[in-house]
Amino acid sequence: MRRSLEIPMGKRTRKYRFLEILPGAISYIGVILLFVLSYFSPILGAVYLIFVISTTLVKAVGIAYRTYGGFNTMKAAERVDWRKRCEDLENPHEAYERLHSRESSAYKFFEHIRNLKRISSDPEAKQKYLKPSEMYQAVIMVAYNEGIETMKPSIEAVRDTSWPNERIIFVLGYEERGGEEIEKTAKELKNLFKGTFKEFLIVKHPDGLRGEIKGKGPNLCCAGEALSKYVAQRHINRERVMVTTIDSDNRVSEKYLDALAYEYCVRDRETRQHRSYQPVCVFTNNIWDAAAPMRVIAVSNSFFNVIQTMRPHALRNFASHSQPLAALEDMNYWSKRTIVEDGHQYWRSYFFFKGNYDVVPVRVPIGQDAVLDETIGSTLKAQFIQLRRWDYGASDVAYVGNLLFDKNREVPFWKTFPKFVRLLDSHVTGAMIAPIVAFGGWVPMIMNLSDRGMTVFNLPMVVSVVQTIASVGIFVTILMSLRMLPERPARYRKTKRLAMVLQWLLAPVIALVYSSAAAYYSQTRLLTGHYMENFDVTKKVVKT
Repeated sequence: MRRSLEIPMGKRTRKYRFLEILPGAISYIGVILLFVLSYFSPILGAVYLIFVISTTLVKAVGIAYRTYGGFNTMKAAERVDWRKRCEDLENPHEAYERLHSRESSAYKFFEHIRNLKRISSDPEAKQKYLKPSEMYQAVIMVAYNEGIETMKPSIEAVRDTSWPNERIIFVLGYEERGGEEIEKTAKELKNLFKGTFKEFLIVKHPDGLRGEIKGKGPNLCCAGEALSKYVAQRHINRERVMVTTIDSDNRVSEKYLDALAYEYCVRDRETRQHRSYQPVCVFTNNIWDAAAPMRVIAVSNSFFNVIQTMRPHALRNFASHSQPLAALEDMNYWSKRTIVEDGHQYWRSYFFFKGNYDVVPVRVPIGQDAVLDETIGSTLKAQFIQLRRWDYGASDVAYVGNLLFDKNREVPFWKTFPKFVRLLDSHVTGAMIAPIVAFGGWVPMIMNLSDRGMTVFNLPMVVSVVQTIASVGIFVTILMSLRMLPERPARYRKTKRLAMVLQWLLAPVIALVYSSAAAYYSQTRLLTGHYMENFDVTKKVVKT
């Protein structure tokens, strides 16, 4: 019998508890170690600090490079006529004969030529490959208590894509615990978009079902099951249905569904089922309306997602993502036991397919909202709550380690172990690096006030120099962020753009108060066994 791939609820095994404690323990020890080493030997403390700072410097340079390259790649992908490339796949032989002798600097043009050649020369192409015209796109939007002013533009964005609406199945999954208002909104939206898509389904997720947390995952599963039932009733081949999940504030790019269909159809039957497809999630919908601290966090998270598309080996599901319906059905959709169902879906799929699974970057953006609430105080609080929920992805360390370090594991060890190390490292460094970089230069000196050796007392100056060099990465981010901004709303003056530059003076404080503190909060909850099992919904406020 195959082992369960679900996160345990209730009592954990000793091994599982050890792995849950591991991220928080390392994060705390990483900071404490600086004090301990500095107490016994200021030189050892200085060496440890310089090592951490130097590692951060190398990463900062890499981030700057990948930010620049990733942003330009995303813009190049946006300029592609993906509808035309999908049409080329309808008759790959004719398209290859027409295009193979051409020269073009368009994004992945020559890869497109190779795809056409490979498909057209395969004698079993009809059995192995799909044509875009044979596909259906299913879009699942989940909601809790969001208003129609938030959800309606997101549905309109799906409607306005270049993919034919008659081949889109839209599913709105809403929570029973959201009350009568969300049910009224769901029915109003169904009437408003009646006849727009092949079908507009509304699905109410019941509250209080056994074995489920109060989170997004159970709602997604309920909507996915309703979609499967609809597809079966209409005798639609489930392997021809691609499912994209979006939140109520997500704005799908006009070209995303075509780009997604292209990436799906150029892979053979087995390969495409063992893949999920990740757009670039950028938090720019309301960036002009958000407060300065939230803008810094939103842009930073946007560029993190841009950077990840340049590192396919490290790419994970995040926020909006796409996966074939057949694969979702086989693996029982998403997890109902975690508040980070998006990132966890990668690991769940990876172990379900026994390591034969990857994430394909679809370098076309999906816009999302920066955190914005009624008041600046509630906005600051909501931002921290959102980040601590994301950082609870540290819970996947135990999930992955438990299945990896098992004598009956079903995945290749030496392929999976580096993934486990990267996962652990990302959460540990996310917690401990900011306080060490901010205050670490003073620790060896404070712990050895009687020793006025130049090495220790010059350390803050040395750290300051390294930090100055690392700030090159911030300048690159500032320049790229200005290019990423959507059109300035008429209600704001041109001087608002200056605020978009000056906001980066807040970056060091934000790194400590939000990024590091949120990571420590989540890891401490895991360390002490006080699990986060309620999905705190980020309120969506629309400013007019």
